[in-house]
Amino acid sequence: MTLPDTARLIRRGLPPVTLPVEGSGLRLIIGLDGQGLGLRFVRVSFLDPTSAAFSRVTLSAGLSEGSYKPQLALSADGNGRFSWTGLLPKTVRHLELAPTFDDVLPPLTNLELAEPQLGGLIATGLMRRPHLVAEAGLWRLVRKRLRAKYRLEAAVQPRALAGYDDWIARFDTVTAADRDRMKAEMAGWSTPPALSILMPVYNPDPGVLEKAIASVRSQLYPHWQLCIADDASTRAGVAAVLDRAAAAEPRITLIRRGENGHISRATNSALERATGSFCALLDHDDLLPENALWEVARAIVADPELDLIYSDEDKVDAKGKRFEPHFKPDWNPELLLAQNYLNHLTVIRTDLIRRVGGLRAGFEGSQDHDLLMRIADDLAPDRVLHIPKVLYHWRAAIGSGTFSDAALATAEATRLRALDETIARRGWRHRAERGPAGFNRMIRALPEPAPLVSVVIPTRDRAELLSVALDGLLTKTDYAAIEAVIVDNGSVEPETAALFAHYADDPRVRVVPSPGTFNFSKLSNEGARAARGEVLLFLNNDIEVVEPGWLRELVSIAAEPHVGAVGAKLFYPDWTLQHGGVVLGAGGIAGHSHLGIEREDPGYFARMVVAQQVSAVTGACLAMRKAVFEEIGGFDAERLSVAFNDIDLCLRATEAGYQVIWTPHAVLIHHESKSRGQEDTPEKRKRFEGETKVMVERWSKQLSRDPFYNLNLSRAKANFRLN
Repeated sequence: MTLPDTARLIRRGLPPVTLPVEGSGLRLIIGLDGQGLGLRFVRVSFLDPTSAAFSRVTLSAGLSEGSYKPQLALSADGNGRFSWTGLLPKTVRHLELAPTFDDVLPPLTNLELAEPQLGGLIATGLMRRPHLVAEAGLWRLVRKRLRAKYRLEAAVQPRALAGYDDWIARFDTVTAADRDRMKAEMAGWSTPPALSILMPVYNPDPGVLEKAIASVRSQLYPHWQLCIADDASTRAGVAAVLDRAAAAEPRITLIRRGENGHISRATNSALERATGSFCALLDHDDLLPENALWEVARAIVADPELDLIYSDEDKVDAKGKRFEPHFKPDWNPELLLAQNYLNHLTVIRTDLIRRVGGLRAGFEGSQDHDLLMRIADDLAPDRVLHIPKVLYHWRAAIGSGTFSDAALATAEATRLRALDETIARRGWRHRAERGPAGFNRMIRALPEPAPLVSVVIPTRDRAELLSVALDGLLTKTDYAAIEAVIVDNGSVEPETAALFAHYADDPRVRVVPSPGTFNFSKLSNEGARAARGEVLLFLNNDIEVVEPGWLRELVSIAAEPHVGAVGAKLFYPDWTLQHGGVVLGAGGIAGHSHLGIEREDPGYFARMVVAQQVSAVTGACLAMRKAVFEEIGGFDAERLSVAFNDIDLCLRATEAGYQVIWTPHAVLIHHESKSRGQEDTPEKRKRFEGETKVMVERWSKQLSRDPFYNLNLSRAKANFRLN
């Protein structure tokens, strides 16, 4: 790990000064005593080669009284360069760099502080927010210099992204300086890994094929082998392109197959000739950016135990324009059962591919998905790495001859068959069927006998809501082994008493009195203690059942030994989405994924129509085995009485080694907050602020980095838009 022990300070009209840097891998302190930088514009910049459009460090200012100014928002300048430009506090003593979500600081270089020219600040402000520059000028005229400085500071802040082209220009364009840096770092690797690229070829457009090969030859990382298996192509010009490439480049191995065997056999022919310790899969018409293999090799050098590496990707059209980026989650085995979200760029240890028998003929269209599910049978999560950078351009031009575009129906059928065989191979009693949008759906078998489910419903009056929830639970749900544990928080209305009397003779319904101040965690814990079921379902009193199979779906997942908690797909009454899983850090502590999208909207790359692992699910409808609930200590009734208790519960389940799963196949309506109301009083706001503080103290690392939400996506909301 490279960490600077000095920083350079450049003052206007003065020679550069070397500033002392103290600290360790946990934080760096840049001393500023005696520099007179208080209330002066400063640009702080550094290079972090492990990042691109997101910062792995936070920057804050240490003040004379020992407190800290809120974090100084770093902007990404592209390819690992980060900076902050603004006014330093009047009493600043030092600057601190600390890891955002890792245990230690990433390698940092080129640490520099510079006083920008006033003219440059004004010019930048005029391009970004001219009205604020005008306001700064007016305040300057009336001699309110500090107000003028703050207006100018606001004017120069980075502008919002204008679209994907803008994102590419700012964060994903390799410069000459980047190339020099990569080459310099590579020179220090004692054992650079050998990478073999497997390219099956069959009748592509010769010009497109030529560009695909050229993208490999232009790689900044030199230790590669391109294994091309021509699957008996008949198209004019293909053979000539391959012959020229093989003659010009000794790192290209050309295999000519005598008969067409389709993509799996062709890829295996390439695999037979692979000499690298890792193999990358590349279609005959797609493109690798010049830094793709360097990023992969760098990851392997950092962790030689890796077995599987994958990256983000986008598409490229016939004119070379990039579009539709896919910013992926980290390793998500539940999502992989439904869709091959890993491709592309996919890099796998060569021995591992060979050990499972390579690609299988008969799975064309989903041959990579089948391979990955077979590899995933015994794959340790810590041996999988997701590189959150766009390292693959998937050609979407019609007529390019891509294998994956050949037959959608065939691809769906083979994908489903691959899941069927995965289920059989792993000894599960489940079954596979075609799900929404053609993706896989795995229907889990319930344990035999089906476990008793204790549905814990905290309530206080609002009988009109509770009656709908109970009616749906007891008459519209096709799961028989149910008991409803109503935890009554001091109801006083006669309608509620009448409702309780109505169910008094129903052996499936019990009322547990729990008067006092509303404390969701305490009420839920009391309901759990009173529960007789093996599975607990925490359900708000404002939930409405709309389809019979919802509980069967939740219980079948919750019963899995590796699962800690399960959540449902919740809609508002107008059928816009309320809950699609929880994204940590979105909007502050956490936010609902895809909030507000229409019922028919499949979400970002169909994420809202397939089951997947998430960091947390809402307590409005949360299923958990009682044994897990007791193991992790239940809800925190002392410090998280109302807000974030469900997030905390899920994070503790994850910490204990369990997965949290969200499923779109359990659909309910949630009349959110109708029974409790909003955070609209001073007391409620104070309590909410206290609970927010608890979450930050307890889970700051997790809140900074949700593994199932890509770092390149905005955290203002969990809407899967560019950061």
